[in-house]
Amino acid sequence: MAATEKLLKASGVLYTDRRNFYVDPQVVKELWTDVAPFTTVVSNREQRKVPDPIFKMFEHRNPWHKQYFLCNSDTDNLDSDNVTNTTITVDGNVNCNIDDSLVGAICEVWTTSYGSKKAIVRVDSVTSSTVIVVNTLWTSSGSDIALVDNDIFEIIGNAQGEGTASPEAWADELSVVWNSCQIFKTPLQVTGTLLAASLRGESSELARLRAQKNQEHKMQKEKAFLFGHRVGGTGLELQGGDSSSESFADGGVADADGNLVRTCYGILKAIEDYGDSSGDDQSIFSITEASYSYGDFVDDMEKVFQYVPESGVKRAFCGAGALSYWSKMAGSSGMAGNSGWTVNLSDMKRDSLGFNYKMLETPHGVLQLIPTPALRGTSYGKKMLVVSDENLFHAQYRSPMYQTNIKTDNALDAVKDQYFSDEGVGIQLIESHKLFSIS
Repeated sequence: MAATEKLLKASGVLYTDRRNFYVDPQVVKELWTDVAPFTTVVSNREQRKVPDPIFKMFEHRNPWHKQYFLCNSDTDNLDSDNVTNTTITVDGNVNCNIDDSLVGAICEVWTTSYGSKKAIVRVDSVTSSTVIVVNTLWTSSGSDIALVDNDIFEIIGNAQGEGTASPEAWADELSVVWNSCQIFKTPLQVTGTLLAASLRGESSELARLRAQKNQEHKMQKEKAFLFGHRVGGTGLELQGGDSSSESFADGGVADADGNLVRTCYGILKAIEDYGDSSGDDQSIFSITEASYSYGDFVDDMEKVFQYVPESGVKRAFCGAGALSYWSKMAGSSGMAGNSGWTVNLSDMKRDSLGFNYKMLETPHGVLQLIPTPALRGTSYGKKMLVVSDENLFHAQYRSPMYQTNIKTDNALDAVKDQYFSDEGVGIQLIESHKLFSIS
């Protein structure tokens, strides 16, 4: 009788127990490696220990940047003879006081939205907080010129009379904003039996869960620092001028047991709530792919870089859709074909902090585009957050820690560990940060 040849087959003990199908039995690939580039950048840029879980910050906007007031429904003419004075009702003063400290100020007079320059005047006296008297130095027509509501008087200097005393002084005050640290807890637990088991894939299930939960903890912090909302706001004026909900009280919400839960205001949410969508201090920008032109790009980047960092580089955290958009604009057959222009975009590089990035050249500076996993999906995939490093920091009330074996009552046959942190983000001068939405 001929010998029976034994085959490698797909049944029996040979298949179920003896064959080894694992190429690398102790190696597991993960979808995400660097999950929290925003938190990584902010904490490495500046990390501060705060003295209380709710914390305040001072900020100041230089008054000399732009000082102006508006004409208020006035029908008087500015006399061009350089002798006759004109009394004007004014309002809407920005970065200046309508009082005796204004005497001697030289102002350019512009039509609404700075359409055209009408005159140059000098403030001769101040009658009240809404009424001033001016000398006319120059008019665009060379003759008397009418004033209308919302004509802009922008201060360009001051001129005082010979032999006069020092003019009245004025001063502004610092502003205060605030935020909260948030308690994050991410637990993991395995039984004593599982802990002792010899496993494929990962030799220790506890070690695998530690790595997984570490990334989960990072991602939850990342999203809180981006999208979180604090009950009581940050002390700024909300869009539309409503600031009634702003409060520094140690508030939040109560959990099921009545314990106070504090939450952190995230930078992206703060821009959405407090940022301006137009004007010199615009923080919110909308890009329509089909119609965005080179002129729009230049104008937007002028506002992004108006407060220029010393390095000339700003970090921009991008969803996949936003990064795709700029990549298309840099390509020969991408969206740039709509208006005949392109952008310069570098190849993907690796930062020393461990995340990937590309460099986007603009007429006013360079953006470091950082792919950010938290900005994913239809909600945030086409958003780009440009931050000012100087006006953002990582706040820590208590140092983060990995707490081991935290559950031992009644000789529990298990190991429960926990990642713990009590942290937030400090946001100052909201107009220095920018948010782009692409559609």
